[in-house]
Amino acid sequence: MNQLAEKVTEAANYLEEKIVNQPKIGLILGSGLGDLAEEIEAATEVEYSSIPYFPISTVEGHAGKLVIGNLQGNVVIAMQGRFHYYEGYSMQEVTFPVRVMQALGVETLLVTNACGGMNPSFQPGDLMVIEDHINMTGTNPLIGRNDEKLGPRFPDMSQAYDKSLQKIAENAAESIGISVQKGVYTGISGPAFMTAAELIMLRRLGGDVVGMSTVPEVITARHAGLKVLGISCITDMAVGEEIEGVSHEEVMETASKTKPKFIALVKQILKEM
Repeated sequence: MNQLAEKVTEAANYLEEKIVNQPKIGLILGSGLGDLAEEIEAATEVEYSSIPYFPISTVEGHAGKLVIGNLQGNVVIAMQGRFHYYEGYSMQEVTFPVRVMQALGVETLLVTNACGGMNPSFQPGDLMVIEDHINMTGTNPLIGRNDEKLGPRFPDMSQAYDKSLQKIAENAAESIGISVQKGVYTGISGPAFMTAAELIMLRRLGGDVVGMSTVPEVITARHAGLKVLGISCITDMAVGEEIEGVSHEEVMETASKTKPKFIALVKQILKEM
């Protein structure tokens, strides 16, 4: 873990040379949702490939660059594309950008994702404020020797998603006439979509949606002391009893259609933060 802290410092120092103002809010933009980064003003763009120790995004719909600048009165740093465990990266690599954000001065992380809806009352195109998550990835980014400089050995996850930020998100949605769901995000490793029996099991365990990201980043953010808000874009229904199959192309298509609503919500949230 000492080596991790050194890598984080080196990457943060590289970025600090390019940043005019210190970001306080970090944004992780999920599948098909990266266009929000295009609305950042006075932006500095940095390709992942140029940042020391940064992985490279390999998934369609993930551009692969950091965008730092002003959005709705806030200085933000946005990941236009994220990394996933199923790409072959370690959990430390997947969550490395969160460590770097914290080192740059970020205090709040807004994480977004595209996911499948397991709650039968949801429908494709819905946005959901994440109230909690269930880690079904089979691993954890904090496994291994802990470095107290990065966070405590046993971080509290009882309120992983900040309730005051959830309230801001709900108020923001109401103020611009967008209806949002609330629920529990279930994180899996992927890359295969779940079987019908697995989906029924996850719903019975308490999950409302299922996806292949977010949970590692949130665990790391909480370990680092960041406040977290999560927003899911439900791109397809994953109700085990009714499952008919889904493709990544369908996920991207629904995410694209939902994009204007999603961007409007995130911008309003930032305005009210």
